[in-house]
Amino acid sequence: MTDVHPVPELMKEGDVVDLLVHQHAVIRDMFEEVERAAPGERHEPFRRLVRMLAVHETAEEEIVHPYTRLRVDGGGEIVADRLKEEHEAKRMLAMLDDLGPEHSEFMPGLNRLRTAVLAHARAEERYEFTRLRAETTTAERRAMALGVRAALAMAPTRPHPGVESMTRNLLFGPPTAIVDRARDLIRQALGRKG
Repeated sequence: MTDVHPVPELMKEGDVVDLLVHQHAVIRDMFEEVERAAPGERHEPFRRLVRMLAVHETAEEEIVHPYTRLRVDGGGEIVADRLKEEHEAKRMLAMLDDLGPEHSEFMPGLNRLRTAVLAHARAEERYEFTRLRAETTTAERRAMALGVRAALAMAPTRPHPGVESMTRNLLFGPPTAIVDRARDLIRQALGRKG
């Protein structure tokens, strides 16, 4: 199966809100792709989903959430709620990644993760992104989109629960991303899907 989803860091949207909302739509589609895949064919769509979720959340944590805290009235509370959701989703994703798609608990776990991730995306769009669009300029949102794309390019490709702050992402993200991407390349070179 070919990858029909765009590489996150190459998405072209110029406004950070548009970029992230587009990624939310891609993530919804990716969950469906994993679910529709035959049991023996779930590795690759799941690997793409893991990567997309990992890089998407890292970019939000490094760029969007800190900006929301600074520029949006009540932004600290909005971000605190989103970070709790992100931590829980990362924990669930890491557990699923460890289980693997063949495990009997994979599909029930994937459904729980999908529910959590989609609820988180709706909360971001409603509480954070709406406020960002209202309380920032077009130029600020374009600059954030550039920052998000740069963060996406350097983000870890696997979930790392407990690394939900800008500081932690900046400290641990680049070395973790190198290790994650090296693991991805080794698995690909060896022809392993897990």
